[in-house]
Amino acid sequence: MDITIHTSALPHVDPDASVAFYRDALGFEVRSDVGQGKMRWITVGPVGQPDTSILLAPPAIDPGITEDERRTISEMMAKGTYGWILLATRDLDATFEKVQGADAEVVQEPTEQPYGIRDCAFRDPAGNLIRIQELR
Repeated sequence: MDITIHTSALPHVDPDASVAFYRDALGFEVRSDVGQGKMRWITVGPVGQPDTSILLAPPAIDPGITEDERRTISEMMAKGTYGWILLATRDLDATFEKVQGADAEVVQEPTEQPYGIRDCAFRDPAGNLIRIQELR
């Protein structure tokens, strides 16, 4: 069996702000952008890695979700506890400086963790936690 992780999804609330964050702060390329207004599905990914993508999608649009569930998702997104992703880079300090320089919300500066990794963290415009780990 040969299975890869192709696409992971994160919610957005402001598609233009999310595109700017992933394209300009993280340096990702925009691979597709369909829909209109806030109902846009945007695929982004690292340049040179066409087989790995993040789908930025409107949150809580599934017709099977109740109003209570929609409210809970909105509340969790507002608190920054709903979506997150772990990225990796060989140069954490340069990546941190670039993302911070794009006015991203810093959650954690580069830190050596007691469990043996060094990482930093930001929030994207929708409140998703973006952790970036240093590859060693």
